[in-house]
Formats: sequence, C-alpha cells, structure tokens
Amino acid sequence: MAEPFKNLVSPATVEHMAHHLGRVTPGFDAARFSHLALENQPALELKARILRIADALQATLPADFSDACDAIEAALASPLPLDERGELVAGGAALRTDGLSGWSIWALGEWVARNGVPADARLWPRALACLHALTQRSTAEFAIRPFLQSHPDRVWPTLMRWSGDPSAHVRRLASEGSRPRLPWGLRLQALVADPAPTLPLLQALQDDPSSYVRRSVANHLNDIARDHPTVVSDWLQRHLPDAPTPRRALLRHASRGLIKAGHGPTLSVWGLGMPLQGRVGFALDAAQAAIGTGIGLRVDLVSTADRPQALEIDYAVHHARQQGGHSVKVFKGWRCSLGPQAVLALEKRHSLREVTTRRLWPGQHRIELRINGQTVAEAGFELMAA
Repeated sequence: MAEPFKNLVSPATVEHMAHHLGRVTPGFDAARFSHLALENQPALELKARILRIADALQATLPADFSDACDAIEAALASPLPLDERGELVAGGAALRTDGLSGWSIWALGEWVARNGVPADARLWPRALACLHALTQRSTAEFAIRPFLQSHPDRVWPTLMRWSGDPSAHVRRLASEGSRPRLPWGLRLQALVADPAPTLPLLQALQDDPSSYVRRSVANHLNDIARDHPTVVSDWLQRHLPDAPTPRRALLRHASRGLIKAGHGPTLSVWGLGMPLQGRVGFALDAAQAAIGTGIGLRVDLVSTADRPQALEIDYAVHHARQQGGHSVKVFKGWRCSLGPQAVLALEKRHSLREVTTRRLWPGQHRIELRINGQTVAEAGFELMAA
C-alpha cells in the first residue's frame, strides 16, 4: 500500500525546520517549536499538520513581523533547481542540508499570511517579498491568496511585476496564486465571478520560456472555463491562429475541460465540431469487475466519409454512489484521425482502483462513449466489493 500522503509532513520535517530556524535566529526555542508542531501529529491529516506547524511558528518566531521574515529568509535553502525546459528537477524539494525547502514552505507561507494580511499596509511589501523568497523553494500559491482576497488592488500590481521576474518560480506564482479555483487553496470568489483582472497576466505569461509556468497558465484558463466557457473559447479564437508550438500545447491543455464537456465553440476551434460520420461499436470485456481491478473498453469505428475525420474520444463513467444515484466523471480516451472509409479498433483498460480523491462503491455502473462531445454509445457493468 502507498505511503499516506500526510506523512510527507513528518517529524523529520519538523526537526529540519527547528534546526535551520534555530541556526539563524538568536533566542529561537527549537525544543518548544518541535514540541508544539509535533503535538498529536500522527492523528492529523496533511493540511492539519501544516496548520499545527504554523501554530508553532506563531508561538516561537520573533514578535516583530519584519524580524521574523528576516529569520525565515535566512533559514531558506537555495532556490529549487530547474532544467533547461524550466521544469523542476526531480527530487529537488527533498530535505536539503543548506536550508528549508519543500513541505516546510507551506507552513511558513501560512504564517506569513496569518500575520501579514491583518498587518498595517506598510508591512505588506515585506510580506510579499517574503512570499517571493518562499515560492522559489516550493510554492507560495496558497499563502498569497488571502492577500489577494483581502486587498486585490495592492496585490495585482505586484503580480504583474512578477510576471516579468527572472525566476520561473516567481512567474509561476503570479499565475498559480491567482487561479480562481486552485485545488486545496482558498477559493477566490471575486475571480470566479469575474476573471477579467487575471487576463492581462495570463497573456503576459502564455509564451513564457518555462513549461512549468505555461502549464500553470493552462490550468488557470481551465479554471476560468468552468464558470466562463465563452471567455476561454474567445481566448482560443484570438490566440490559437498561428500560435507557436508551445502556446498551442498550452491552449490544448487549457481546453481539456471544455472538450470533455462537449462545448461546441471550443470543439469547433480545434476542428472537432463535426459529429462522427460512420458507425461505432462499443463493448466492455466483462459484465462484472471488482474494486481494485480494472475493466477493458473496446471501440470499433467504421468511417463512411470521403475525408479524414479528427476525433476526440472520451468516456464518462457513471459511478454508483453510497447513498444511491450516480456521480459522473469524464476520462480521456483517444485522440485520432479516422481516414476515409477506414476501419479502426481502439482498446483501453480503465482502472477501478480507489485513489485519494475518489472512493468507489459497489453497484451498477455505466460508461458513456463520447466522440467530439456527442454521446454515441454506452455499456454497463456491475462493480463488486474488493
């Protein structure tokens, strides 16, 4: 069984923080910090462990906000390394001998937000400067959101300036920290309602040389698409023609939610607006399957067209719910070109293993096959207990 995600924040994380904060902070009570941060830690989930460490920081860092920020920055490791594509180097966020990085940064950012947001406006530049440093050792995407929610007029100029920062970590923070619906992060309801303030920022970053930054822009646009699909389909119409290859890939990734949802204007932009011209067969390899196993999907396509057809083939699984009814999740299937009068067979195995974000329950399940946003076939199976 995989190691529980919460164990990424462990006693070793706390002791590492105690060592490096104590190394640079005169009078820092490392023993008290560790005692408070580790209190009942085994019973806590990931975010609760982060908040407990932030509580311990609150009790032990210098009382003066600027002095505490100085101590935090002095305890940091060197910035996380990036490769030639601007991607994080594997393993770079592990515990490092030269200072703090990785999961400890989340707790440090939480402390900055707790103390910086309600502080006098004159301290906000110091708080944002600290986040600028923290994000280069992991991410400050969660910590900047309370600032953006509280006084967006103070933060947007900084984010626009950061979009041109020499550090890809900082440029990514400008996009990732302002996503309307960042997973695990505070939802920015004002941007859910109106994403217009973020659009100049995304335009400035969509051709960033770092794929790490561009992927954030794609996810940001995908967030916007959930509430304002027309904003994103209009964006595609403006920015896709003659787009360089990296931007084209970004826009395709940004379109994934709308393509799965069968959004007509988005499908048309990508040349997927036409329904399948031909016949389709769809079958599962079993009538029953157990939780923890998988089930095979087979699709047989026969073209009746005289021209090639671009096809985006997804499938929606109608999962049985514990209390009855079904919940639907769309999965990527295949992207292909079906030649004139051609015959094509496609196969895929769908995993029925539970993951952190999805529980599975026994009962009748249904799989709906969608081609270019239109449902063309379906099949069912019974999911059994493991």
